[in-house]
Amino acid sequence: MRKKIIIVIILLVMLGVTGCAFGRDSDVASYNVSKEADYFRVKRRIVFINLRSNSYLFEIIGNCSIETDNNDKQLEVICKVGEDKYQKHFLRLSDETTYTVEQLEYSEVSKYDYEIVFKPESIIPIKIETEVGGK
Repeated sequence: MRKKIIIVIILLVMLGVTGCAFGRDSDVASYNVSKEADYFRVKRRIVFINLRSNSYLFEIIGNCSIETDNNDKQLEVICKVGEDKYQKHFLRLSDETTYTVEQLEYSEVSKYDYEIVFKPESIIPIKIETEVGGK
């Protein structure tokens, strides 16, 4: 049973690596930079703009992850503000507002390297029992 689990894990990792190998370099780099931003390793400037008055309403600068929620017509921004401290902001999108996101610092990503990050709080522990010697 344990060998089957290990084989499945190896196959999943190999599938992930080969999936990355078939994209354009820019696609892989874009994916890697976005993933780095989701781990709060990329400093960004997010500017919210009023299109009617051609002025900016406000800006957020920091290590932020963004996600567009089209159902609620809002931009969700989560920023890391300290060790294990985060703030989440909801920015309403409308016909009269838009936003830009600018990366402020260089990101060191590679089209060859990859990283698997396990979040311990999201892993469901399982117990695997094996018999030694058989019956």
